[in-house]
Amino acid sequence: MKKLAAILSSFMVIMMLAACGSETGKEEKASGSAAGGDEKKTIRVVTDAAYAPFEYLEGDKIVGFDVNFLNAAAKEAGYDVKLEHVGWDPLFVELKSKRAAAGISAITIDEERKQTYDFSSPYFLSINKILVPEGSDIKSADDLKGKIVAVQSGTTGQAAVEKLLGKNHKNIKKFENNNLAIMELINKGADAVVADNAVVEEYAKNNPKQKLKVVEDPDTFDAEFYGIMFPKGSELKADFDKAIAAILDNGTYEKIYKERFGTAPDLEKLKQAK
Repeated sequence: MKKLAAILSSFMVIMMLAACGSETGKEEKASGSAAGGDEKKTIRVVTDAAYAPFEYLEGDKIVGFDVNFLNAAAKEAGYDVKLEHVGWDPLFVELKSKRAAAGISAITIDEERKQTYDFSSPYFLSINKILVPEGSDIKSADDLKGKIVAVQSGTTGQAAVEKLLGKNHKNIKKFENNNLAIMELINKGADAVVADNAVVEEYAKNNPKQKLKVVEDPDTFDAEFYGIMFPKGSELKADFDKAIAAILDNGTYEKIYKERFGTAPDLEKLKQAK
């Protein structure tokens, strides 16, 4: 009888554990875990939060146009976002190793990057411009020849200047971020900074005491498009492409853009770009 009782007791324990496991499974499903529930999945997105007005730190909070856009696109796609500041070069490493689900940091879509990463549909139209002191004799990109030019390392600004002056030219000063490049200009260690138009325009506007101006040269600098960057083969691309198309159509994107830049975006060029 003791043996039978022990067997019955063991059987009851097994049944109780099975019941608990079943309940746990139900709870996991309801909470949107890997079992697949209705709750939003949280994805880790990395950035370089030193690129105002697109992403920058206010205290310990990451803010900027890219942040507002990302949150709107993620909401439309059905995801929550955990955004982390890791820096420019580490951002690419995090995505290549698939430790992050996506990256956003005013990243220009180009053919070289597309060999290693996937990109969402374009979400921002940009072009490089030149930041110089008022009174500078630099009136065009061609005038940069013979000048000291500061750029952020690894950006299309660097590529554009190298196209003019030559790769690794001694007159090109490379910095970890554009803030440092602009400080070099202000401290008279450089004659100009080349960076995305929104970056230099925003800095000149918000810092009038520095007496800086922006020089355009659309004949030399090509238009560029930013995209959210994903590890190669990511399933998130399709979800975010649909979400971006939706917020371009429903007015959400235009509202975010106007709030940040005070002007209307060129929606048709964004929609036509691939």
